[in-house]
Amino acid sequence: MTKRKQIVLTGGGTAGHVMVNLAIIPILKQDGWKIDYIGSKKGIERDLIENLEGITYHPISTGKLRRYASIENFKDPFKVLNGIRQATMILHRLKPQVIFSKGGFVSVPVLMASRLKGVPAIIHESDITPGLANKLAMPFAKRILATFPETLDHLSKEKAKWIGAVIRPELFEGDQGAGLKMADLDRSKPVMMVMGGSAGSKRLNEAVREQLDTLLATYQVIHICGKDHLDSTIHRRGYKQFEYVNKGLPDLLAATDVVVSRAGANAIFEFLALKKPMLLIPLSRQASRGDQILNAKAFEKQGYAHVLYEEDLNDQSFIKKVNGLTKNKDQIKNAMNQYERQDATQRVIDELYQLAKSIK
Repeated sequence: MTKRKQIVLTGGGTAGHVMVNLAIIPILKQDGWKIDYIGSKKGIERDLIENLEGITYHPISTGKLRRYASIENFKDPFKVLNGIRQATMILHRLKPQVIFSKGGFVSVPVLMASRLKGVPAIIHESDITPGLANKLAMPFAKRILATFPETLDHLSKEKAKWIGAVIRPELFEGDQGAGLKMADLDRSKPVMMVMGGSAGSKRLNEAVREQLDTLLATYQVIHICGKDHLDSTIHRRGYKQFEYVNKGLPDLLAATDVVVSRAGANAIFEFLALKKPMLLIPLSRQASRGDQILNAKAFEKQGYAHVLYEEDLNDQSFIKKVNGLTKNKDQIKNAMNQYERQDATQRVIDELYQLAKSIK
Protein backbone atom coordinates (compact mmCIF):
# COMPACT_ATOMS: atom_id res chain seq x y z
CA MET A 1 0.00 0.00 0.00
CA THR A 2 1.32 3.46 -0.81
CA LYS A 3 1.95 5.87 2.07
CA ARG A 4 -0.86 8.20 0.98
CA LYS A 5 -4.29 6.80 1.72
CA GLN A 6 -7.09 9.00 0.42
CA ILE A 7 -10.69 7.95 -0.16
CA VAL A 8 -13.92 9.67 -1.15
CA LEU A 9 -17.21 8.32 0.21
CA THR A 10 -20.61 9.18 -1.24
CA GLY A 11 -24.25 8.24 -0.80
CA GLY A 12 -27.38 9.83 0.58
CA GLY A 13 -31.00 10.79 0.31
CA THR A 14 -32.03 8.43 3.12
CA ALA A 15 -30.25 7.19 6.23
CA GLY A 16 -29.96 3.76 4.61
CA HIS A 17 -27.66 5.26 1.99
CA VAL A 18 -25.34 6.51 4.73
CA MET A 19 -25.21 3.77 7.37
CA VAL A 20 -22.67 1.55 5.62
CA ASN A 21 -20.40 4.57 5.24
CA LEU A 22 -20.79 5.28 8.95
CA ALA A 23 -19.82 1.67 9.69
CA ILE A 24 -16.55 1.78 7.73
CA ILE A 25 -15.44 5.34 8.62
CA PRO A 26 -13.97 4.42 12.06
CA ILE A 27 -11.94 1.59 10.52
CA LEU A 28 -10.65 3.79 7.70
CA LYS A 29 -9.69 6.52 10.18
CA GLN A 30 -7.89 4.03 12.40
CA ASP A 31 -5.94 2.77 9.38
CA GLY A 32 -4.80 6.27 8.52
CA TRP A 33 -7.01 7.14 5.55
CA LYS A 34 -7.76 10.76 4.69
CA ILE A 35 -11.56 10.74 4.22
CA ASP A 36 -13.69 13.14 2.19
CA TYR A 37 -17.44 12.82 1.67
CA ILE A 38 -19.43 14.07 -1.31
CA GLY A 39 -23.14 14.50 -0.57
CA SER A 40 -26.10 16.69 -1.36
CA LYS A 41 -26.64 20.19 -0.03
CA LYS A 42 -29.71 19.42 2.08
CA GLY A 43 -29.92 15.63 2.42
CA ILE A 44 -29.83 13.64 5.64
CA GLU A 45 -26.26 12.59 4.79
CA ARG A 46 -25.11 16.14 5.51
CA ASP A 47 -26.67 16.02 8.99
CA LEU A 48 -25.06 12.65 9.72
CA ILE A 49 -21.61 13.26 8.25
CA GLU A 50 -20.67 16.94 8.25
CA ASN A 51 -19.92 17.23 11.96
CA LEU A 52 -17.89 14.03 12.23
CA GLU A 53 -14.34 14.68 13.32
CA GLY A 54 -11.74 14.22 10.60
CA ILE A 55 -14.22 14.10 7.69
CA THR A 56 -14.47 16.88 5.10
CA TYR A 57 -17.94 17.20 3.60
CA HIS A 58 -18.37 18.51 0.03
CA PRO A 59 -21.97 19.40 -1.00
CA ILE A 60 -22.86 19.18 -4.69
CA SER A 61 -25.92 19.66 -6.88
CA THR A 62 -28.02 16.54 -7.47
CA GLY A 63 -31.30 15.42 -9.01
CA LYS A 64 -34.03 13.23 -7.58
CA LEU A 65 -36.36 10.48 -8.80
CA ARG A 66 -39.98 11.49 -8.39
CA ARG A 67 -42.87 9.12 -9.01
CA TYR A 68 -45.19 12.00 -9.78
CA ALA A 69 -45.40 14.90 -12.26
CA SER A 70 -43.38 17.94 -11.23
CA ILE A 71 -41.67 20.87 -12.91
CA GLU A 72 -38.57 19.81 -10.96
CA ASN A 73 -38.30 16.73 -13.20
CA PHE A 74 -37.33 19.02 -16.06
CA LYS A 75 -34.69 20.75 -13.95
CA ASP A 76 -33.04 17.61 -12.63
CA PRO A 77 -30.88 16.78 -15.70
CA PHE A 78 -29.27 20.21 -15.41
CA LYS A 79 -28.73 19.68 -11.69
CA VAL A 80 -27.01 16.37 -12.41
CA LEU A 81 -24.78 17.96 -15.05
CA ASN A 82 -23.81 20.64 -12.57
CA GLY A 83 -23.17 17.93 -9.98
CA ILE A 84 -20.86 16.09 -12.39
CA ARG A 85 -18.91 19.32 -12.96
CA GLN A 86 -18.65 19.96 -9.21
CA ALA A 87 -17.67 16.36 -8.40
CA THR A 88 -15.04 16.38 -11.17
CA MET A 89 -13.46 19.50 -9.70
CA ILE A 90 -13.45 17.98 -6.21
CA LEU A 91 -11.85 14.74 -7.40
CA HIS A 92 -9.28 16.68 -9.43
CA ARG A 93 -8.29 18.59 -6.30
CA LEU A 94 -8.32 15.66 -3.87
CA LYS A 95 -6.85 12.96 -6.14
CA PRO A 96 -8.27 10.04 -4.10
CA GLN A 97 -7.11 6.50 -4.71
CA VAL A 98 -10.59 5.02 -4.54
CA ILE A 99 -14.28 5.98 -4.19
CA PHE A 100 -16.89 4.09 -2.19
CA SER A 101 -20.55 4.70 -3.01
CA LYS A 102 -23.56 3.62 -0.96
CA GLY A 103 -26.10 4.82 -3.55
CA GLY A 104 -28.80 7.43 -3.74
CA PHE A 105 -29.02 10.04 -6.46
CA VAL A 106 -26.15 12.14 -5.13
CA SER A 107 -23.84 9.24 -6.00
CA VAL A 108 -24.66 9.32 -9.72
CA PRO A 109 -22.70 12.49 -10.62
CA VAL A 110 -19.85 11.33 -8.36
CA LEU A 111 -19.53 7.99 -10.14
CA MET A 112 -19.70 9.66 -13.55
CA ALA A 113 -16.98 12.06 -12.44
CA SER A 114 -14.90 9.11 -11.24
CA ARG A 115 -14.76 7.80 -14.80
CA LEU A 116 -13.74 11.21 -16.12
CA LYS A 117 -10.91 11.44 -13.59
CA GLY A 118 -9.86 7.80 -13.77
CA VAL A 119 -10.56 7.09 -10.09
CA PRO A 120 -11.73 3.49 -9.41
CA ALA A 121 -15.04 3.16 -7.59
CA ILE A 122 -16.88 0.50 -5.60
CA ILE A 123 -20.67 0.48 -5.22
CA HIS A 124 -22.57 -1.19 -2.39
CA GLU A 125 -26.11 -2.40 -3.10
CA SER A 126 -28.24 -3.26 -0.07
CA ASP A 127 -31.51 -4.36 -1.68
CA ILE A 128 -32.31 -7.53 -3.59
CA THR A 129 -32.70 -5.57 -6.84
CA PRO A 130 -30.61 -2.48 -7.64
CA GLY A 131 -32.23 0.93 -7.34
CA LEU A 132 -32.32 3.34 -10.26
CA ALA A 133 -29.45 5.46 -8.93
CA ASN A 134 -27.17 2.44 -8.66
CA LYS A 135 -28.29 1.17 -12.06
CA LEU A 136 -27.22 4.49 -13.57
CA ALA A 137 -23.92 4.48 -11.66
CA MET A 138 -22.91 0.82 -12.06
CA PRO A 139 -21.35 1.16 -15.54
CA PHE A 140 -18.84 3.57 -13.99
CA ALA A 141 -17.84 1.27 -11.10
CA LYS A 142 -15.07 -1.30 -10.98
CA ARG A 143 -16.80 -3.50 -8.41
CA ILE A 144 -20.31 -3.95 -7.00
CA LEU A 145 -20.85 -5.47 -3.55
CA ALA A 146 -24.19 -7.05 -2.63
CA THR A 147 -25.93 -7.68 0.69
CA PHE A 148 -28.37 -10.35 -0.56
CA PRO A 149 -26.97 -13.33 -2.53
CA GLU A 150 -30.04 -13.06 -4.81
CA THR A 151 -28.81 -9.66 -5.97
CA LEU A 152 -26.03 -11.29 -7.99
CA ASP A 153 -28.67 -12.42 -10.50
CA HIS A 154 -29.23 -8.74 -11.38
CA LEU A 155 -25.59 -7.64 -11.61
CA SER A 156 -22.63 -7.96 -13.93
CA LYS A 157 -20.89 -11.26 -13.16
CA GLU A 158 -17.51 -9.67 -13.85
CA LYS A 159 -18.01 -6.90 -11.29
CA ALA A 160 -20.32 -8.29 -8.63
CA LYS A 161 -19.55 -10.03 -5.35
CA TRP A 162 -21.78 -11.07 -2.45
CA ILE A 163 -20.39 -9.92 0.92
CA GLY A 164 -23.39 -9.97 3.28
CA ALA A 165 -24.74 -7.20 5.49
CA VAL A 166 -22.61 -4.41 6.91
CA ILE A 167 -23.63 -3.74 10.53
CA ARG A 168 -22.42 -0.77 12.58
CA PRO A 169 -20.42 -2.26 15.49
CA GLU A 170 -21.72 0.31 17.98
CA LEU A 171 -25.21 -1.23 17.69
CA PHE A 172 -23.95 -4.17 19.78
CA GLU A 173 -22.80 -1.84 22.56
CA GLY A 174 -26.22 -0.53 23.61
CA ASP A 175 -27.23 -0.38 27.26
CA GLN A 176 -30.77 -1.47 28.11
CA GLY A 177 -31.00 0.68 31.21
CA ALA A 178 -29.81 3.76 29.34
CA GLY A 179 -32.34 3.07 26.60
CA LEU A 180 -35.24 2.76 29.04
CA LYS A 181 -34.17 5.97 30.76
CA MET A 182 -33.87 7.81 27.44
CA ALA A 183 -37.42 6.76 26.54
CA ASP A 184 -38.79 7.33 30.05
CA LEU A 185 -39.85 3.68 30.26
CA ASP A 186 -39.43 0.92 32.83
CA ARG A 187 -39.26 -2.88 32.97
CA SER A 188 -42.96 -3.44 33.68
CA LYS A 189 -43.83 -4.43 30.11
CA PRO A 190 -41.92 -5.46 26.99
CA VAL A 191 -40.93 -2.68 24.59
CA MET A 192 -42.00 -2.30 20.98
CA MET A 193 -40.01 -0.01 18.70
CA VAL A 194 -41.79 1.46 15.68
CA MET A 195 -39.65 2.87 12.87
CA GLY A 196 -40.87 4.31 9.58
CA GLY A 197 -37.49 5.01 8.00
CA SER A 198 -35.44 8.20 8.29
CA ALA A 199 -38.17 10.27 6.62
CA GLY A 200 -40.96 8.68 8.64
CA SER A 201 -44.11 6.94 7.45
CA LYS A 202 -47.48 8.67 7.62
CA ARG A 203 -49.38 5.37 7.29
CA LEU A 204 -47.33 3.67 9.99
CA ASN A 205 -47.59 6.65 12.33
CA GLU A 206 -51.36 6.76 11.92
CA ALA A 207 -51.72 3.01 12.52
CA VAL A 208 -49.73 3.19 15.76
CA ARG A 209 -51.50 6.25 17.14
CA GLU A 210 -54.98 5.01 16.25
CA GLN A 211 -54.32 1.73 18.06
CA LEU A 212 -52.21 3.13 20.87
CA ASP A 213 -54.59 2.01 23.64
CA THR A 214 -54.48 -1.56 22.39
CA LEU A 215 -50.71 -1.54 21.97
CA LEU A 216 -50.11 -0.08 25.43
CA ALA A 217 -52.12 -2.87 27.02
CA THR A 218 -49.27 -5.24 26.10
CA TYR A 219 -46.26 -3.08 25.25
CA GLN A 220 -44.45 0.11 25.99
CA VAL A 221 -43.82 1.89 22.68
CA ILE A 222 -40.79 3.73 21.35
CA HIS A 223 -42.03 5.53 18.24
CA ILE A 224 -39.39 6.93 15.85
CA CYS A 225 -41.77 8.80 13.61
CA GLY A 226 -39.61 10.96 11.30
CA LYS A 227 -38.77 14.62 11.01
CA ASP A 228 -41.75 16.95 11.60
CA HIS A 229 -44.02 13.97 12.42
CA LEU A 230 -44.22 14.30 16.21
CA ASP A 231 -47.75 14.55 17.62
CA SER A 232 -47.51 16.99 20.51
CA THR A 233 -51.09 16.24 21.58
CA ILE A 234 -50.25 12.71 22.78
CA HIS A 235 -48.93 12.35 26.31
CA ARG A 236 -49.20 8.74 27.48
CA ARG A 237 -47.23 6.80 30.03
CA GLY A 238 -45.31 4.09 28.21
CA TYR A 239 -45.27 5.93 24.87
CA LYS A 240 -42.25 7.95 23.76
CA GLN A 241 -41.87 9.73 20.42
CA PHE A 242 -38.66 10.70 18.64
CA GLU A 243 -38.26 12.36 15.25
CA TYR A 244 -34.97 10.62 14.52
CA VAL A 245 -32.31 8.97 16.67
CA ASN A 246 -28.66 8.55 15.82
CA LYS A 247 -26.26 8.37 18.77
CA GLY A 248 -28.79 6.96 21.22
CA LEU A 249 -30.12 4.26 18.90
CA PRO A 250 -27.96 1.40 20.27
CA ASP A 251 -29.36 2.00 23.76
CA LEU A 252 -32.96 2.19 22.51
CA LEU A 253 -32.48 -1.04 20.56
CA ALA A 254 -31.01 -2.74 23.62
CA ALA A 255 -34.23 -1.87 25.46
CA THR A 256 -36.42 -3.13 22.59
CA ASP A 257 -38.08 -6.56 22.50
CA VAL A 258 -39.90 -6.43 19.13
CA VAL A 259 -39.85 -4.08 16.15
CA VAL A 260 -42.48 -2.78 13.73
CA SER A 261 -40.74 -1.26 10.74
CA ARG A 262 -40.54 -0.51 7.07
CA ALA A 263 -38.32 -2.97 5.20
CA GLY A 264 -35.23 -1.04 4.17
CA ALA A 265 -32.40 -3.55 3.84
CA ASN A 266 -29.88 -1.92 6.16
CA ALA A 267 -32.39 -1.54 9.00
CA ILE A 268 -33.80 -5.06 8.84
CA PHE A 269 -30.35 -6.65 8.75
CA GLU A 270 -29.50 -4.63 11.86
CA PHE A 271 -32.61 -5.97 13.59
CA LEU A 272 -31.65 -9.48 12.50
CA ALA A 273 -28.10 -9.12 13.83
CA LEU A 274 -29.54 -7.93 17.17
CA LYS A 275 -32.12 -10.75 17.21
CA LYS A 276 -35.17 -8.47 17.33
CA PRO A 277 -38.37 -10.18 16.06
CA MET A 278 -39.98 -7.86 13.55
CA LEU A 279 -43.23 -7.04 11.82
CA LEU A 280 -42.36 -5.50 8.46
CA ILE A 281 -44.71 -3.16 6.60
CA PRO A 282 -42.89 -2.49 3.31
CA LEU A 283 -43.51 0.52 1.11
CA SER A 284 -46.16 -0.25 -1.50
CA ARG A 285 -45.37 -0.55 -5.20
CA GLN A 286 -47.34 2.64 -5.76
CA ALA A 287 -44.91 4.55 -3.53
CA SER A 288 -41.70 2.75 -4.49
CA ARG A 289 -40.08 0.41 -6.98
CA GLY A 290 -41.02 -2.58 -4.80
CA ASP A 291 -37.59 -3.21 -3.30
CA GLN A 292 -38.88 -3.27 0.28
CA ILE A 293 -41.52 -5.84 -0.67
CA LEU A 294 -38.79 -8.17 -1.95
CA ASN A 295 -36.68 -7.56 1.17
CA ALA A 296 -39.65 -8.35 3.42
CA LYS A 297 -40.56 -11.51 1.50
CA ALA A 298 -37.00 -12.77 1.79
CA PHE A 299 -36.99 -12.26 5.56
CA GLU A 300 -40.43 -13.82 5.94
CA LYS A 301 -39.28 -16.87 3.99
CA GLN A 302 -36.33 -17.32 6.35
CA GLY A 303 -38.60 -17.00 9.38
CA TYR A 304 -37.03 -13.75 10.58
CA ALA A 305 -40.16 -11.59 10.27
CA HIS A 306 -43.89 -11.36 9.82
CA VAL A 307 -45.10 -9.15 6.97
CA LEU A 308 -48.11 -6.88 6.53
CA TYR A 309 -48.42 -5.30 3.09
CA GLU A 310 -49.40 -1.65 3.08
CA GLU A 311 -52.35 -2.35 0.79
CA ASP A 312 -53.75 -4.58 3.55
CA LEU A 313 -52.99 -2.20 6.41
CA ASN A 314 -55.98 -1.21 8.55
CA ASP A 315 -56.76 -1.15 12.26
CA GLN A 316 -57.84 -4.79 12.37
CA SER A 317 -55.02 -6.22 10.26
CA PHE A 318 -52.40 -4.21 12.14
CA ILE A 319 -53.43 -5.47 15.56
CA LYS A 320 -53.87 -9.01 14.24
CA LYS A 321 -50.29 -8.98 12.92
CA VAL A 322 -48.94 -7.44 16.13
CA ASN A 323 -50.66 -10.20 18.11
CA GLY A 324 -49.14 -12.78 15.78
CA LEU A 325 -45.70 -11.28 16.31
CA THR A 326 -46.19 -11.42 20.08
CA LYS A 327 -47.32 -15.02 19.95
CA ASN A 328 -44.49 -16.20 17.68
CA LYS A 329 -41.57 -14.04 18.81
CA ASP A 330 -39.73 -16.99 20.40
CA GLN A 331 -40.09 -18.98 17.18
CA ILE A 332 -38.73 -16.03 15.21
CA LYS A 333 -35.80 -15.70 17.61
CA ASN A 334 -34.99 -19.38 17.12
CA ALA A 335 -34.81 -18.81 13.36
CA MET A 336 -32.62 -15.75 13.91
CA ASN A 337 -30.25 -17.79 16.06
CA GLN A 338 -29.52 -19.96 13.01
CA TYR A 339 -28.37 -16.90 11.04
CA GLU A 340 -24.59 -16.76 10.69
CA ARG A 341 -23.56 -13.15 10.31
CA GLN A 342 -20.68 -12.53 7.92
CA ASP A 343 -17.95 -10.02 8.70
CA ALA A 344 -19.09 -7.87 5.81
CA THR A 345 -17.58 -4.66 7.19
CA GLN A 346 -14.07 -6.07 6.93
CA ARG A 347 -14.90 -7.43 3.48
CA VAL A 348 -15.71 -3.91 2.29
CA ILE A 349 -12.44 -2.64 3.72
CA ASP A 350 -10.53 -5.48 2.02
CA GLU A 351 -12.15 -4.68 -1.33
CA LEU A 352 -11.23 -1.00 -1.00
CA TYR A 353 -7.60 -1.88 -0.17
CA GLN A 354 -7.33 -4.30 -3.06
CA LEU A 355 -8.73 -1.81 -5.56
CA ALA A 356 -6.52 1.01 -4.29
CA LYS A 357 -3.48 -1.24 -4.53
CA SER A 358 -4.30 -2.26 -8.09
CA ILE A 359 -4.11 1.30 -9.37
CA LYS A 360 -0.64 2.37 -10.39
